Amino acid sequence: MITILQIVLFTVLCGVAGFLAFKGYRRVYRNIMLGMKANYSDNPSQRLNNMLLVALGQKKMFKNVIPAILHVFIYVGFVITQIELIEIFIDGFTGSHRIIYHAVENIPFLKGFYVFTISFIEVASLFVLFATLAFLTRRWILKVPRLNKPELKGWPIKDATIILLAELYLLTCIFSMNAGDMALHNSEYGFLVSGWLVPLFSGMSNTTIYIVEKLGWWGHMIGVLAFLVYLPYSKHLHILLAFPNTYFGRLTPKGYIANMPEITKEIKSMMNPEPAPATDTPVEAIKFGARDVFDLTWKNLLDAYTCTECGRCSAACPANLTGKKLSPRKIMMDTRDRLEDVGRSIEANNGIWKEDGKSLIENGYISVEELRACTTCNACVEECPVMISPLEIIVQLRRNLVMEESNAPNEWQGMFANMENNGAPWQFSQQDRLNWEKA
Repeated sequence: MITILQIVLFTVLCGVAGFLAFKGYRRVYRNIMLGMKANYSDNPSQRLNNMLLVALGQKKMFKNVIPAILHVFIYVGFVITQIELIEIFIDGFTGSHRIIYHAVENIPFLKGFYVFTISFIEVASLFVLFATLAFLTRRWILKVPRLNKPELKGWPIKDATIILLAELYLLTCIFSMNAGDMALHNSEYGFLVSGWLVPLFSGMSNTTIYIVEKLGWWGHMIGVLAFLVYLPYSKHLHILLAFPNTYFGRLTPKGYIANMPEITKEIKSMMNPEPAPATDTPVEAIKFGARDVFDLTWKNLLDAYTCTECGRCSAACPANLTGKKLSPRKIMMDTRDRLEDVGRSIEANNGIWKEDGKSLIENGYISVEELRACTTCNACVEECPVMISPLEIIVQLRRNLVMEESNAPNEWQGMFANMENNGAPWQFSQQDRLNWEKA
């Protein structure tokens, strides 16, 4: 009877978690697809190589060695510890106990491999424990500057702490489950780290040990399911999105800024002496640059959801380093916040977007001052460990300000006029450009 109840409860919990997680991931996908179409299907071999090196191999992380090593501990440990979940889920759906172990216990080689695998997982978990404590120390005791900036106040810093504490919780559950199991079975499994913990159960009754083991088993399973449900609402969604984001990363040189087809079209129409053919089809208003998330590409929006909030971009930004308001990390966070607000509005209106009178520029999101401070140096693009480009969003927003609203400093206006009249930023004609040689 107890076994049947366990199977039913386990199945219900997995079903509910799966449904909630599916809703969360579907919401993220829908929000990303609100962006404009863009084609990133070229050079699949190079894209796959980028994904393997940058997302899987953590290549760009190692520009900052200490946090990179700590991140690798957590990353590798997170991946490896999921192997034990295979057996947990099989046990949960069948009502069995360590079904894989008992299937191979009479085959010495496979039994040894099983024990080695679980022991390896436990050792990896110790590295995860060390890295988690180190990250908490860096964030709350050492207060590393890039992890304590104004844009992280409130939910972002809570989100980071929640995940780190969740790691500690899951590790506690893993070791409670394995060590309790070994204590109940006279250490027959021979797991490496749990074997060190068995003496902690001395003096406890078998009933108490059994409860500790079951609390660890259920706690670990529920923690993993809760993590899957929580992930679409957290910056840690980059665990999944780093892979498509690096695959669809830009392959053009970092200094390349894309031409605007709208401008090309306008210039060609101005230079064409033939009058435009008459048509009854209404002419769609041309947009220059981006004013809101709808004007950005889906890749820009994927960038926003992939942002790890690590702050390496802002730490390398010369504008930020000289005290200006610009923070590339905040650009990505504001883009994601606006996208989330738009998504909630769509859901509240039965799947239909209704104009809310706001945009990504100002309205509590990205200010004009931030956009003007960017030098387009690409330092943020170079530093990002998952190939995000805050610069692309900045350029598009700034184009809209200048070309649709004529919103530019007086110094810029003078430069624009000189370029239009003289073909150069300087206030003298082209034939006088080399006069400085005669001085």
